Amino acid sequence: MRSAKRLEKIPPYLFSEIARAKAKALAEGKDLVDLGIGDPDQPTPQPIIDRLCRAASTPVTHRYDETPWGWQEFIEAAAAWMKRRFGVEVDPGGEILLLIGSKEGLAHLSWAYIDPGDISLVPDPAYTVYKISTMLAGGAPYIMPLKEERGFLPDLAAIPSDVARAAKLMFLNYPNNPTGAVASQEFFDEVVAFAREYDIVVCHDAAYTEVAYDGYKAPSFLASRGAKEIGIEMHSMSKTFNMTGWRIGFAAGNRDVVKALNAIKSNVDSKQFPAIDIASAYGLLHQDELENALTLYQRRRDILVDGLNAVGWKVTKPKASLYVWTRIPEGHTSIDFAKRLLEEAGVLAVPGIGYGQYGEGYIRMSLTVSGDQNGERLQEAVNRIAKLG
Repeated sequence: MRSAKRLEKIPPYLFSEIARAKAKALAEGKDLVDLGIGDPDQPTPQPIIDRLCRAASTPVTHRYDETPWGWQEFIEAAAAWMKRRFGVEVDPGGEILLLIGSKEGLAHLSWAYIDPGDISLVPDPAYTVYKISTMLAGGAPYIMPLKEERGFLPDLAAIPSDVARAAKLMFLNYPNNPTGAVASQEFFDEVVAFAREYDIVVCHDAAYTEVAYDGYKAPSFLASRGAKEIGIEMHSMSKTFNMTGWRIGFAAGNRDVVKALNAIKSNVDSKQFPAIDIASAYGLLHQDELENALTLYQRRRDILVDGLNAVGWKVTKPKASLYVWTRIPEGHTSIDFAKRLLEEAGVLAVPGIGYGQYGEGYIRMSLTVSGDQNGERLQEAVNRIAKLG
């Protein structure tokens, strides 16, 4: 049977390819240090799990969630968290929308705004969903290069005015995946001015704001003056509370954008299991009381970066995110170098080209390493890489 032609436009999903390479190495009996996918290896905090169990025992959670924006307890908790964490006020009655994970929201936003031939402004290197969802909706991604010399921030002034006038969406992501770069409030101010001038909807993927080190606090795009007039921000429970498998997040910001996204979602999903919403609400309201993995992530970051620098690499410590993004030795492609690390050192890293053309020359290493207790697996990775010379 012939599938839709739109499927011919998209490459294999990067992490599916990585999963196959990982499975092959493990099947061959290799002791693999997996620095691949950024899936938190620490458990969800126990109080959140306990709250889920209680909520799941309540029959009212066993039915469809027929609320307009998401389970009210969760929506109100998200609004309170935005106010407490960023000083941003959003109305739970139309300016917040529950998502089945932020990935789902990002993908459906393109369907809400992109018609065939429309343009979205997409960073590169970047999480692949921004580009692919645009293409699946029939749109044309316009690449905004993220270059090291600019701190991996897009150069808005370099976007041609005719492209900017035609663009309908802009995707941003800070703290950034894959580069670990961060953005200032001043940069977000520039984005707001640019978007207002050209009538562009901005979507800031803020999945990593709570994964930060050395006292750094990531700002919210919505904290910039006028941001709520032109865009939304998406947050996720996945990295904040080690809840990747729970699939829950939220979009907050412009009422019309939230409404448009909800119009798509109401026709393709029936919201999340309400018990998960209730447990997530608990997490948002009690974030400061819950144990988190940041101390462990920071220790792993320091072991990896300091170790690589000690053997001659030049790696910058990220202020935030779960990733170390580093140049590879000259004379290699990112795929070839990642393959060498896997086959000769038993270290799995992600080739930068998988995040776009401007990711070539880099690899990404994740700080979420299964089986690691106190950074010893990161040290093992450094030792193996050092032996390669």
